[in-house]
Amino acid sequence: MGKKLTITLTNRRPVVVDVTVWTVIASSSDHDNQYECQANRRWNLFVRQCQTEGDDRCVVYGTYSTQYQNESDRRGGEIVADLDEVPEAVKRVSEYLSFNERLADECIADLPADEI
Repeated sequence: MGKKLTITLTNRRPVVVDVTVWTVIASSSDHDNQYECQANRRWNLFVRQCQTEGDDRCVVYGTYSTQYQNESDRRGGEIVADLDEVPEAVKRVSEYLSFNERLADECIADLPADEI
């Protein structure tokens, strides 16, 4: 077994995934300072896809972390059946966490390309 990661989901209990099985296939992030190490706020969106044969599920999740005392960290996410459902899930998670629309667009653009 590989390293475990607990992911907070929206309106359901968290899930624990093995990061060697559930790999990141897309992400986007932002911060409020010139350098991330000096940031007071951080926004992150991730898409992890199960690499087990026959399991096409994806976990779409986001985190917001803040150093300001009058603000709270936020987390949310969704599990979707396959890659085709990911773009809408990214938009929903981003909206739930009150992220800038650009962050969702960048995460969707980072998804594996569809060959046509």
